[in-house]
Amino acid sequence: MTAALAPWAGTLSALTPELATALGPLLRRLDDLIGAQEPVAGSEGEPDGYGGLARGRRPERLLPAEWLLAEEYPEEFLRRWSEGELLELETELRTPESRGQVVVLVDAGPAQAGAARLVQLAALLVLHRRAAARGSELLVGVLGDPPGRLIGGDLAELLPRWLKARQHTDPEPEDVRYAERALDPAAQCWLLTSPRLAARLPARRRTVASEEAGWSAKGAAGVTVRVDGGSAVELPLPPARVAVRALRGRGFRASAQLDAQLPAVGGALPAFTTGAATLLARGRHSDVLIALALSSAGAPDGATRPRRHELFGPVIAAARTSGRLLVLCVRNDRLELHVSGRALSDSDGYRIKSAAVGLPEIGSPEFAELMARPVLPLLREGDALVLPVAGRWRRIERGGRVSEVGPVVSTAGGHPFRFAREPRLSPVRLPADAAGAPHLVHGGGSVGWSADGRTWEVRPGRGEQRRILLGEGESEVIGLVEDGFEPVLITCTRAAGLVRAVRADAVRTLTALSGGTTAPAVHPRLPLIAAEPRPGRVVVADATDGRTHAVIRSTD
Repeated sequence: MTAALAPWAGTLSALTPELATALGPLLRRLDDLIGAQEPVAGSEGEPDGYGGLARGRRPERLLPAEWLLAEEYPEEFLRRWSEGELLELETELRTPESRGQVVVLVDAGPAQAGAARLVQLAALLVLHRRAAARGSELLVGVLGDPPGRLIGGDLAELLPRWLKARQHTDPEPEDVRYAERALDPAAQCWLLTSPRLAARLPARRRTVASEEAGWSAKGAAGVTVRVDGGSAVELPLPPARVAVRALRGRGFRASAQLDAQLPAVGGALPAFTTGAATLLARGRHSDVLIALALSSAGAPDGATRPRRHELFGPVIAAARTSGRLLVLCVRNDRLELHVSGRALSDSDGYRIKSAAVGLPEIGSPEFAELMARPVLPLLREGDALVLPVAGRWRRIERGGRVSEVGPVVSTAGGHPFRFAREPRLSPVRLPADAAGAPHLVHGGGSVGWSADGRTWEVRPGRGEQRRILLGEGESEVIGLVEDGFEPVLITCTRAAGLVRAVRADAVRTLTALSGGTTAPAVHPRLPLIAAEPRPGRVVVADATDGRTHAVIRSTD
């Protein structure tokens, strides 16, 4: 990918490098046309650090590499300066709540086949980037489909579904009005269509009309585009070979789409219960455990299907360790250990009454509430098993003796614990100035603490201590990850469910993970996060930049 497309890296990650590079000129010109008619997404709000890269010429924001260019190649530096091509840090703006939906109505009729579909592809990429910048979700509706039927999800899922949409006839103005009536009145609605239909809707804003402009022996030589009825602008097309591959769906990077019988709406979100790269969740029934093995980079590891384990009772806690899956279940008011994989000597030695560790009685409202939460972690300390119940770590010795280890999270007195690479407890050393702080979070090799929940001191495993300031609002810190040696707080707003990665000098809204009713699950050691942005669809992504690794779709 060229340097000119560096600010688009996140958006273009859904395309193959060949298509992303070939589509670049069309993409940037179309972004300029849309930007001239519509304020740049994310241009409203309070400045809140830096959130990415942009093109410009402001000296105080230029990257160090650009100043190095000025020293080594001053003429090239001046050329890029005059053209506004230098890379600079882009201001991140904070808004108090989600800015709603961005809906794109697309014309999938015969008049928009071929080159016009490439313009639609570029427009979807531009509008998706703008929607992400303003904290909104991009949805696509096809004219002629039943009203209210919209395509959503991340780009790797959305683009193939858009490309497959076809209509045998061109839409009419009434089709547009019919589709708009079914939308949320607060949604920002764009229309991608032909000049013929756009001319019949002269007063409509946010309309992008395109058609072929000139032909050669290899096909269409270019396209003309009008935004909101403005002057026609001729834009370049990718090379014919790349364009044909794109229109056949061969230019998209497929995300891992997995199917699993996850809980219905209101069920417990899958969780990372230990330092292992395994996502665990109860199934539709509480005596079923679903496990998805991931690589350390977050992609599905080995088999691309979650494994289903049918057990003898409701699942309380579980962990994946080397060669085995450990699960604590309740049967007849007793906790029993189930081992899948390499045998564990004397697994019956951990059988105890569930009340001995503070678990509620089966059938009680408290037990139903426990089943509606994520699976609890299950750790090992020597030959003992340790799990958190009611805010405290409980140790189950072989032979059935139960004792308390200490509080799950505390800065008063003792030490909290974190997960090591294997499912074992490892003490977290707290600095002296963290003693008594009411807010504590730790992940990887970092630990953070705060007196008021807004000003956080974070000490990474390696590197200097950082101070991270959270903005106004009801953001809750749900995790701490590391990006290299840089600590990153993961926050979620209670009202809108906006998920953000907050650094000492920048904030990034993870749009593809936002909007759910349940706080996402952050891995305790790796920069991974699992979220349910809408019911029945769980997204596993990179916690630092929101890049999707896998999508788990709930099936019946």
